[in-house]
Amino acid sequence: MIYRLVNSTYNVEELTLRLTRLLCQFIKASSSSIYILDPGKRRIILVAMFNNQINILLNKGKDLERISAREKRVTEGYAIFEKYVIGLPLVADDNLGAVFVRREKDETPFSEFDREMLSVVAEQSVTAIKNLQFYQEQQKVILGSIEFIGKLLKHKGRAATASHTPVYFKIVKSLAEALKVSQEEIGNLYYASVLRDAGAIDVPYDILAKTSRLSPQEFKVIREHPARSVELIRPVEFLKPVLPIILYHHENYDGTGYPSGLKREQIPIGARLMAVVDAFEAMTGKRPYKRRLSIHEAIEELKENSGTQFDPRIVEAFIRCTRHKKFRNYLSLAKK
Repeated sequence: MIYRLVNSTYNVEELTLRLTRLLCQFIKASSSSIYILDPGKRRIILVAMFNNQINILLNKGKDLERISAREKRVTEGYAIFEKYVIGLPLVADDNLGAVFVRREKDETPFSEFDREMLSVVAEQSVTAIKNLQFYQEQQKVILGSIEFIGKLLKHKGRAATASHTPVYFKIVKSLAEALKVSQEEIGNLYYASVLRDAGAIDVPYDILAKTSRLSPQEFKVIREHPARSVELIRPVEFLKPVLPIILYHHENYDGTGYPSGLKREQIPIGARLMAVVDAFEAMTGKRPYKRRLSIHEAIEELKENSGTQFDPRIVEAFIRCTRHKKFRNYLSLAKK
């Protein structure tokens, strides 16, 4: 049962939310919650809750401070078994957290059988949570390594292949949400935003550092860097869904882009979206051989190239987003 959940879940947050729903169904509880500890600092960093109606994830300090001392004791290894509440620590080599189930006082009290069932689920959950924590730590190490490549590129000489400001992904995310893109795809867009220019590490320094227009041969080398980025990160299993976004974010809506001349819906939605944000950032950023455009001028350029270079639906969504102050602030920060 737990193993089936694990096979379709790739992060601790989603797993704990799904486990709380399963516990309420399996043990017929009125509510359930799972607390997760920070492995190093021994403090609660995440709480997943379900009350048979609403699934909630708490991971902010001000929310976690409200946890009672009694509940914290369970995360330290003490069990609770009462008529209307059972709390068990999640223990592997160390304490990972705690799991709780509750019933209302007008409901049937918990039995020893309920406690045994919760123990079985808790035991299986410990293994699942520990494995996912390890998996996520591996992700961080790999991403950190590739982000470091981006920082090296920044010092190597060319802004177009340098790491982008944090606001870049905020623009991408806001646009994706306006287009009702799934949370999974937004996660893929984050990785794509970080890793899309990783392949530029193989581009010769004299091309990266060049401040005048590139020759056709030099531009051909630059055009190859999305494929190089893909080859660099292809061995990383969890990044497989990100590869098409990185490979095709230079494709044009009318089929005149590269590397494959894809057009319209052939181009992944994430790649079409990033193409718009990339173009806006390029037009409003510092460029050695072109005048920097104002935000208004850049938006006019997006409109002008809607339907040819860009997906019209994404350009329209971008323009709608500019009506919101927070998004306009992001655009202003992207110019810096």
